[in-house]
Amino acid sequence: MFDEVAVLTFRRAISARFSGISKAVSGTAVSAAFAVAALFAADLANAAPAHAADHAQTDEAGLATLWEALWHQSGTPTRLVRWEQPVRWRLSGRNLPEHREMLLRALEAVSQETGIPFTEANAGAGDPDRADAPAAPNLRIEIVANTALENRQPCVTTLDFRTETQIDSALVQMRERDVFRCAHHEAMHVMGVRGHPAGKTVLSYFPVKVDSLLPLDRALLRAWYSPRMRPGMTPFEALPVLAQEWLALQPDPRAAAAVRDRFFADTVAAMRAYAEGTGDIPAIIRRSGKATAEGVRLGRGEMGYFLGVAYLEGTTVGTPDREEALLWLERSARIGNRTALARLAGMR
Repeated sequence: MFDEVAVLTFRRAISARFSGISKAVSGTAVSAAFAVAALFAADLANAAPAHAADHAQTDEAGLATLWEALWHQSGTPTRLVRWEQPVRWRLSGRNLPEHREMLLRALEAVSQETGIPFTEANAGAGDPDRADAPAAPNLRIEIVANTALENRQPCVTTLDFRTETQIDSALVQMRERDVFRCAHHEAMHVMGVRGHPAGKTVLSYFPVKVDSLLPLDRALLRAWYSPRMRPGMTPFEALPVLAQEWLALQPDPRAAAAVRDRFFADTVAAMRAYAEGTGDIPAIIRRSGKATAEGVRLGRGEMGYFLGVAYLEGTTVGTPDREEALLWLERSARIGNRTALARLAGMR
């Protein structure tokens, strides 16, 4: 079992939606990037073998895993980002012949579930101003020395996007000795899934399997790239789509639907408390040790806006409630959420 600590560096995305925040998250407003760092313990001996625990979780833990995938490790819920274009990859770095097969297997796995094509970029296509710019790589995977990256950080993925909707490019770096355990984990991040849930997924801090995707990983990716999803969706807009894929895995759909409805109600109640300042972020994020006071504070404002949208649309909460929506949007706007301010202006 890995003792993984996740580090995600927020850069610029939230600053576009809040006023008066610290320099740590403000300063530039053109593009947004997240660095997603998977920190694993050195001992791989306790990880389960490839054949173990392939089944999907059939209780609320499976739904919690999907919900936690939507959270940034600083303590802030995120919107859905994904590729809306083919991915053109390029490998570079150390001992590529040894690692190429595992890396391509991971890319093929996420491509199959999402329908996003992956092709190798032309070797000379690297200058965006050249005539062959469309063939330039938008995904770079670098195998680095075992002494590279930060201490106990074997792999990291950085996603670049102008707005929190569509991924423009990505960079993955992996230490050479950690390619086997990082390849599928980072491939999930490449596709836009930034969280590190507690459940049975290669994204987990304590994965039961690392060399292929698990059922929840596949369900997560299928939902993430479903036509029912839209780039920029809030967590409450995305959760019913994620839950529908989970429901399709269950042996008793009627019983699972009751579990889903109960999970939705409990999650909404918990997030109302979080936005009000009396509740907290998901426990796995606290457990990671990377939640920050600033991230949690910003997340409360974002969650207020997300609740406002949920009540306005009736997503996850059940029935649309304009009065309740206005209360949450106004609460979020009062603490500086610019998106809430804009949404309120459009409603008046």
